[in-house]
Amino acid sequence: MDKTIVIDYQEYDSIDELPREDSALMQKAIGAIEGSYAPYSGFHVGAALRLKNGIVVEGSNQENVAYPSGLCAERTAIFSASAQYPQCRDYEALAIVGRNAEGVLCEASPCGACRQVLSEYEHVQGHPLRVICYLEGGRVRVFPSVVSLLPFSFDF
Repeated sequence: MDKTIVIDYQEYDSIDELPREDSALMQKAIGAIEGSYAPYSGFHVGAALRLKNGIVVEGSNQENVAYPSGLCAERTAIFSASAQYPQCRDYEALAIVGRNAEGVLCEASPCGACRQVLSEYEHVQGHPLRVICYLEGGRVRVFPSVVSLLPFSFDF
């Protein structure tokens, strides 16, 4: 029997078209790029995670010569939030943006490992975690939940 998966998402022509809170979150993700350590790939990524209580935790990718010992920006942000605010593991939205070796902002989307980690946090908290991804040319794509990015996640 054939089945079809439909992925819901929204696209905006610019960060400025996002709701105010999401635009501010994307600006935080852009600022988080400065903490990136990416001497091998030259691909710097920033992420900003907004908790339900309004706190924003930033993360950036951290590479290591002993690949795959590094860590993506998304996991850096969510692991940091979980460690710093264990009493508030209630996440609302995550913004992600890349910067290429030429210094230009570019598209960034969670890798498979990040999608799985985000999926578990979404499952445990019992409500969607919105994912906001910067696209080429300054456009933005918003996924209403991690399930939209990883419909058949490894589950417990």
